[in-house]
Amino acid sequence: MENSSNKVFIFVGIMTVVVALLLAGFRQITEKQALLNENIFNKRAILAAVEDYLGDGLTVGGLSDEQVQEIFDQQMETLVVGTNGQILEDVDAANVDMAKERKKPVDERRLPVYKFKQGGEELFILSVRGNGLWDEIWGNIALRNDLATIAGASFDHKGETPGLGAEIKDNPSFSENFKGKKLFADGRFVGIEVKKGGAEPTNEYAVDGISGATVTADGVEKMIYDGIQLYQPYLDEVREESSASVTGMLINQ
Repeated sequence: MENSSNKVFIFVGIMTVVVALLLAGFRQITEKQALLNENIFNKRAILAAVEDYLGDGLTVGGLSDEQVQEIFDQQMETLVVGTNGQILEDVDAANVDMAKERKKPVDERRLPVYKFKQGGEELFILSVRGNGLWDEIWGNIALRNDLATIAGASFDHKGETPGLGAEIKDNPSFSENFKGKKLFADGRFVGIEVKKGGAEPTNEYAVDGISGATVTADGVEKMIYDGIQLYQPYLDEVREESSASVTGMLINQ
């Protein structure tokens, strides 16, 4: 009887080791694919902010994974900057986790910048992250060459209420409202007001809120204001370089 029990224990031990090894191997295989899928998912979210500029009637939802990667390879320049405006060398934007960056002191945060080129236009896509009603919300804001006008925006969330706060992602008209809006008034950064009760169509600094989702809408407003402010030193550097370049061209003429 004792010998039989030992055999059972040995068999169970062997099977436990075998199953553990199989699970470890399976995890390694699937983890790599999961990271690739997450990478493409994030790139789609970034491209959603410049969907109007993809050309040829393309939509982000209609792009294959290969097309998404091709656009990033051919039309997207990625870099990472500090909150002091300096470009951080040897840092890959794909490795910047905005959720983790939010937990760092402001002067230690890293910020991804995506420069999308289409025709003669260059758009600057900036990533922002904040809090909604139940959990974190995030988005990508694309700026035109003047670094003041919003070319497009995309938003997502972790746990907002379907039909209410989740509309920041699920309702295309919400992000559509941001196109053409201004972040600066008389040279002063003002952000975008997400207005309860609706914004006047002529108001360049406000968009319509979401009925019944005031807290989430307020979160989007604060997220954009706080998030874009972190990029301000970098944007100022780009403006100075652009101004110096224009001045140089005029002198040479």
